[in-house]
Amino acid sequence: MNAERARAFLLTLPHVAETLQWGDNLVFWVGDKSIGGKMFALINLSNRGLSANANGVISFAAGPERFLELVELEAFRPAPYLARAHWVATSDWTALRSAEWQAELRNAHSIVFAKLPKRTRETLLIAKSKKSAKRSSKSSAGSGRTR
Repeated sequence: MNAERARAFLLTLPHVAETLQWGDNLVFWVGDKSIGGKMFALINLSNRGLSANANGVISFAAGPERFLELVELEAFRPAPYLARAHWVATSDWTALRSAEWQAELRNAHSIVFAKLPKRTRETLLIAKSKKSAKRSSKSSAGSGRTR
């Protein structure tokens, strides 16, 4: 895994918004922050190598149990500023295999989505259902035959 592959995967998850903040950091949100979305992962673009500085190359929400498991591994540590929210960080993209990264990042997304206020979750789900309805009406309108 690397920053580009992680970004591509994160953007496939539902309701994800991306911002560039705090210098050279890609921040991934469950829902746009303007509607009350919350961040679930952060990629530090100034550290693109295999090993990076103290801030790491990626930080993400791990949840209380997984946080304890991951920080016991040599490659992971509590994320600066976010450890109290059970975030971990690593400076090494090779700390996990690609499928493991995807599972951890999918889990981070799920943890944060579950913690969103009910109103924000409902807004995201309504927006998704409107998008689906719009797509299905376009496809059914375009699939009619003429004789």
